[in-house]
Amino acid sequence: MRHLPGLAVVLDSPLKPHPPGGSMGDCHGDFGPWNIVWRGERPVGILDWDNARPRPRLHDIAYALEYVAPFRDDAECLRWLRWLTPPNRRHRLELFAAAYGLTSTTGLIDAVIGVQRDVIEQVRRLADAGHRPQVRWIADGFLDEAGQRRAWSRANRHLFE
Repeated sequence: MRHLPGLAVVLDSPLKPHPPGGSMGDCHGDFGPWNIVWRGERPVGILDWDNARPRPRLHDIAYALEYVAPFRDDAECLRWLRWLTPPNRRHRLELFAAAYGLTSTTGLIDAVIGVQRDVIEQVRRLADAGHRPQVRWIADGFLDEAGQRRAWSRANRHLFE
């Protein structure tokens, strides 16, 4: 992300763009390991740009942190994310911030929780407008799961501080 300035914004997105200016930038919108092309341990490309649009520059950082820190309980980390032991979330948050070039982690936890809220609102909005796959996601329980993850993040922020 940091080394890809001026990313192209998808113009036919059903999402409403933010006005230009200030802390806004072109963001991927679904930046996680599943959308990165890897050559060995080095990222060489980014896939799936259908959620790209101008957003606060911190959006993609916070979105990725939700998964790489991770903002998940230990049971989910062990069972679904295949961790061998529960992660040291604070250390991972610090490593990610340093690798990205941030000089502080201040505000990152709140940014992740904010992105979790924004994703819930965005999925609800798109489903209400009839967009797929969001209609299916809601039928499959996405809003409940995402709400539970957000509640976990708020209740367990001390693990990242």
